[in-house]
Amino acid sequence: MMTRLGRVAFDWVSQGNPWTNVYGFSRSLIALATAMTLAFNDASVFFRPAAGILTYPNRGALPGIFNMVPASYTYLNVVRWVCVVILLLVASGWRPRITCVLHWWISYSLFTSAITIDGGEQVATVMTLLLLPIALTDNRKWHWQTPADTLTIRNDEVLRRIVAYVTLTAIRVQVAIIYFNSTVAKLAQPEWIDGTAVYYYLNDPMLGLPSLLKNALNPILTSSAVVIPTWGTLILQTCLFAALFAPKSTWKYFLRAALLFHESIALMLGLVSFSLIMVASLVLFLHPAEKPFLWPDRFWSLLLRRTNLIFRRSEHAESSM
Repeated sequence: MMTRLGRVAFDWVSQGNPWTNVYGFSRSLIALATAMTLAFNDASVFFRPAAGILTYPNRGALPGIFNMVPASYTYLNVVRWVCVVILLLVASGWRPRITCVLHWWISYSLFTSAITIDGGEQVATVMTLLLLPIALTDNRKWHWQTPADTLTIRNDEVLRRIVAYVTLTAIRVQVAIIYFNSTVAKLAQPEWIDGTAVYYYLNDPMLGLPSLLKNALNPILTSSAVVIPTWGTLILQTCLFAALFAPKSTWKYFLRAALLFHESIALMLGLVSFSLIMVASLVLFLHPAEKPFLWPDRFWSLLLRRTNLIFRRSEHAESSM
């Protein structure tokens, strides 16, 4: 029994190396999204008294990085910029084994300590926590590196791959549950059932459309055609949950539809950091981790060629003087 189970596990992890730039790209997107949120907002935006909350920053079950200093905006702003620097280091891909814990701690700290208005910080906290086993078993110096191809897999690497693939499966289940819960919650609200929810959301005074877009889309929002984006959202989110059970060959179609959906949200509502975090989660959900993206290698190769060309021109100019 155990021999058969071990053989199945070995065949499963032999499908490819899970430590590719796919999970690295997702880490970078989440880190950049949180870095943008922290960089473009003063500490007073995140940490302030609220209804029923007199002290700030809030304290979660575990102490956050913003709880390490006195509740002064001077100190909190210093910590905020320290977090931005660390997050940029995470996004660079350097030493995922070292930076992954700091990445989760910052995401957790922002979610538990700050007063926020969207769910991006919560998703980032969950995703960075689930990414810990993958990053901690990644022995590369940079998460952009192409993993070495080996004909044989050592026993210790088999165990590491099992940890990584089990974690990736857990991430897929978690992202599917996010869309399932979102759909179920919407179905309990009459405005989603009657097809008018998008009208109310896009006209919300805090999170709604900017004036220019509102004027352009108002003829649609005030007509019966508003049911198309409203029910379309429900259908798409249901399909994304169902993608958990879809063949791997069909994942790219779900991914394209989901990316279009979230980028539309970013464009219309300005929820850029939330959309980036969801895009990162969708990549982990709907792009095979063992199939690395080709564009990072092309980008670095092009950058290296351009840099070498600049140095050569500089050397030639100096020699001709």
